[in-house]
Amino acid sequence: MTRKYALLAVGELLADFIGMEITEDISTAERFQRFQGGSPSNLAANMARLGNHTAIVSCVGDDNLGKYLVEKVRETGVDVSHVGVDKQEPSSIVVVARSKSTPDFIAYRTADRMIRPKHISDELLSQSAIFHTTCFALSQNPAQKTIVEAAERAAQLGCQLSIDLNYAPTIWPDREEAIQIIEAYIKHGALAKMSEDDAERLYGRVIEPEEAIADLHRMGASVVCFTMGGRGSIISYGNGNKKFEMAARKIEVVDATGAGDSYWSGFLTAFLEGKDIETCAKAGVNIAVLKLTTMGPLPAKVSRAILYE
Repeated sequence: MTRKYALLAVGELLADFIGMEITEDISTAERFQRFQGGSPSNLAANMARLGNHTAIVSCVGDDNLGKYLVEKVRETGVDVSHVGVDKQEPSSIVVVARSKSTPDFIAYRTADRMIRPKHISDELLSQSAIFHTTCFALSQNPAQKTIVEAAERAAQLGCQLSIDLNYAPTIWPDREEAIQIIEAYIKHGALAKMSEDDAERLYGRVIEPEEAIADLHRMGASVVCFTMGGRGSIISYGNGNKKFEMAARKIEVVDATGAGDSYWSGFLTAFLEGKDIETCAKAGVNIAVLKLTTMGPLPAKVSRAILYE
């Protein structure tokens, strides 16, 4: 089915203040540079860089930082006409340490959580092939209730659901609630991406990939991509009946920030082109490698040929 938008990304659009040197954590970072950030907006931008027509539903403050954020996303080719402006809450920011592993960060949540039902119409959903969100976006109301309800409508209108399970207890302290909300979202056959770090934070303990993958399939995920950093990834599909592993490539990491969003942009682009799941996973790795070896965001335009090299 051909729809106006390849991806409708719903969730945080915020400012990342990222450390300018490689450090272990924020306590040793001294200088920061401002970037447009937020996983859903980054995914939409990365898919736009790959030639997809994408849109973002988010909320920013009625301030100059919000204007900056909307303009930076617009520059990537993402449709920003569905970004709301909240008159009371300022634009959200995240302070991030630049690292070669999972970045240390502090989030200051304000306008990003103010997504309301009026921002996600049935008409918009019917125009979208993939409806995507994150644990970050689902962690606070009113956005939480809005997105879960919209996902129900999206599934009924034929959208493929997608989620980045980027859970962090500092964002969402109530793990039991988090698991309930995740299940309410992915029960409609969602494509789910989870990292090893995400899983350990969600379960509050070291967990074997097989256990986390089985839980996600039990909740309703049709495909689970479980990434393990330097140890590669496990991709499980067919509701858990089919599975394969992909080894990590040996590269010199320049910047790990946003690598997960880059991986998922390649995966979803190949998925929309009707490729098999293994090809989709390889496409994701190719774009992730490009990001890991690039300081800052991906280039403005990325050839789709890279997906299948």
